This record gives sequence, C-alpha cells and structure tokens, in this order.
Amino acid sequence: MDSALTDRFEHALVFAHRLHARQKRKTSGAPYICHLLGVASLVIEDGGGEDESIAALLHDALEDQARHYPGGEPALRAEIERQFGPAVLELVTALTERASPRELFLPDKVARWREHKEGYIRQILAATAPVRRISCADSLFNVRSMIKDYQRMGERLWSRFHTRRREDQLWAYYRIAQAFVEREASPLTHELVRAITALHRYCGVEPGSLQ
Repeated sequence: MDSALTDRFEHALVFAHRLHARQKRKTSGAPYICHLLGVASLVIEDGGGEDESIAALLHDALEDQARHYPGGEPALRAEIERQFGPAVLELVTALTERASPRELFLPDKVARWREHKEGYIRQILAATAPVRRISCADSLFNVRSMIKDYQRMGERLWSRFHTRRREDQLWAYYRIAQAFVEREASPLTHELVRAITALHRYCGVEPGSLQ
C-alpha cells in the first residue's frame, strides 16, 4: 500500500482543526486536535493509506460536530464527500457511533451506556479492515491518554465520563480489546491489549474481572 501523503491530508488536517476548534479533551482539557492527530499517526504507522489517514482525522466529525454544522449532518456528510471523496465518507460513516435499537428500551442509564458500547463493537467488527484499524487506533490513543490522566488525577478521572464509574470504562475498553484480538490479531491490537492491561493494573484491578 502506498503510504505517501499528499496535500489532501494537509487540507483534511485544516478542515478537522476548524471543525473541532472549540472542542476539548474531556480529561486533560487539551485541544481536541491532539486526539485526531494521535489517531492518524497510529494509523499511518500501521500502514494505513491516505484515505484511512484522512478518515482518522475526521472519525469524530459526524458524531461530535454534525449538530453544530450549518445544515446539520446531511450538510457535513456532503462536504466531507465533496472535499475528500466517497471512500473517506464511507469510512467516517462506519466509524460513527449510533444508538442501537436495544438501548432505546433500557430504563437504566448504565445499562443503556453498556448496550451502546456493545452495539458499537458489533458495528466495528462487521466493518472493513480499514475501519477496524482506525477504531483500534482510536481506542489505543484513548487508553494511553487515560493512563497518563490517571497518574495525574487518580480516581477523580472517572467523574469526567458519562457514567462516572471506573468499572464501566475499564470494562468497555477490555471488551473492545478482546473483540479486536478475537477478530484479527495484529501489532495494533496487541498494543491495545498491553495498554488496557496496564490501565487495569494502575487501578489495582485484574484485567477481565469486571462484568
């Protein structure tokens, strides 16, 4: 695969930066572009081509920014396709978390959140190898960030997340790592397993013990 990057990537970087300009990382408060650059870097290092690298920069665009974009999600989807092509739009669409039919009928907040994560895992495992590569890079960057943030914040870290519970975050990333390894073992998936194992141990929890 040709891994050379052209001015399309540079253009996508500018587009992503402007799209997420007001967004911050929920734990560190760093500009959100640091996450998008980190995921793109992991994808490039793993052999991803330019379309995958651009999709890595835009992987949260529809999920996080469509509601703020003039014209909403249809307009943002059309703009991504116009600027970067249908292949990139297809990748970004496949990476976008959607509510599953099951979660809509669950009254408990934590149960809904967990079912949402299970739905996303099913969605990613049914997708193409490029989608799985980007998703795995996304999870790896997040887990590495959590390790750094846990060292800085301790147990206060978990209050920044939706359910505000440590066990939910540890469970979710362990499930994601487990699913990726079962689907296809790769250097990137093994890096994710090592990272989530390290996070569990920092927290004094045995990997896989949380259900």
